Amino acid sequence: MKKSNKNNGPSLFEHETSHDANRPLADILRPQSLGEVMGQEHLLGKDGALTLIVQSGHLPSIILWGPPGCGKTTLARILAKTSGYHFETLSAVVGGVNDLRQIFSEAEVRLKDGVKTLLMVDEIHRFNRGQQDVFLPYIEDGTITLVGATTENPSFELNGALLSRCKVLVLKRLESGALEKILERAETYMKKPLPVTKEAREMLIAMSDGDGRYLINLAETIFAARPLPLQQAGKGVITPEELMKFAQKRMPLYDKHQDSHYNLISALHKSLRGSDPDAALYWFCRMIDGGEDPLYICRRLTNFAVEDVGMADPNAVHIALAAKDAYDFMGSPEGELAIAHAVTYLATAPKSNANYVAFKSATNEAKRSGSLMPPKHILNAPTKLMREEGYSKGYMYDHNAKGGFSGQDYFPEGYGHKDFYFPKEKGYEREIKARLDKWRVLRAGKGE
Repeated sequence: MKKSNKNNGPSLFEHETSHDANRPLADILRPQSLGEVMGQEHLLGKDGALTLIVQSGHLPSIILWGPPGCGKTTLARILAKTSGYHFETLSAVVGGVNDLRQIFSEAEVRLKDGVKTLLMVDEIHRFNRGQQDVFLPYIEDGTITLVGATTENPSFELNGALLSRCKVLVLKRLESGALEKILERAETYMKKPLPVTKEAREMLIAMSDGDGRYLINLAETIFAARPLPLQQAGKGVITPEELMKFAQKRMPLYDKHQDSHYNLISALHKSLRGSDPDAALYWFCRMIDGGEDPLYICRRLTNFAVEDVGMADPNAVHIALAAKDAYDFMGSPEGELAIAHAVTYLATAPKSNANYVAFKSATNEAKRSGSLMPPKHILNAPTKLMREEGYSKGYMYDHNAKGGFSGQDYFPEGYGHKDFYFPKEKGYEREIKARLDKWRVLRAGKGE
């Protein structure tokens, strides 16, 4: 029997049966070496960042950023074991500054005896900025080596001082190949196949949504619900239909107030801009499935209509606003179809950001030019004094001009005409461009 390891436990499959009986399968199958970790080859390959860190013999403080169930806690344990550090763990969900100070105090005593401490803080983004500052002096003087785990973007959730002292490593969601290997590990340990059909097995992996821990927990439930005698009798193999009844659908990894919220709306916006209605509908449905507020999506669609479709299809903004009104009128779930209609319309509409660019350019010019007065000939003259000052003198009424175009100068006197809006040869803007080109020629003929 393998000797007990207080901090890290025995290696894979080397367990005492009596002890295992009270342990979740996910804990039993937790990898005990870097070679057993699945799905993070970019960090654990020959030239991977974690491989090079271990080979260097120097363990820096690290922030592990990745989705749930991808191996963050496991990697922290393995790093402590590989480096010979004492391992401490704390969850920022339930722990606070007093718990941290106790850990730091014990680590200081341990360090005097030549033993370093690796502190793994799960959900480190839950600590506020002041709590995060508590780590700084203890990282600086080597009292602890911090491994923080987070599902949120560290750039937004961790303060700059802490980030500057840590190396950020990004973990990926587990792909189907890695999840299949995890299932095979579970079957090896249980010494029997998972009692599901091929189709149900594929569905099980898809339902896990890249989360290895969720997959193992669900597999453990299936093993317990379908004992071996039933399998041998041919009555215990679960079909996809039975699996849907047997297992509750896993909620999507989506927090409408956090990083995934911004990632998915960005994906929707870029898909619309790229004129891909299929991808746009996919990301729209992902957001709805995750619980996003449909009216937030409507606001973003309206923004897209004026920013990216613009004058190429002036009707686009009305379609976006109509989707909002239709959702308000019908509610959910029928209202989502109206929003989907707008998504498809915007994705397939001609695109032009010419008005957006013109607005930015005009804004910058307005700030630069200060408070120049309009030319007097386009100012109203309701009083005698204003008429004597030349207000309205020389103004040409465009409706009376030939072709309905006078070609007068409407910028400040001596300022010269500025061009901001350059329509593109797309959609309705083709017609606008033709008009503007004609008017520019006429205006130039007026001596401007």
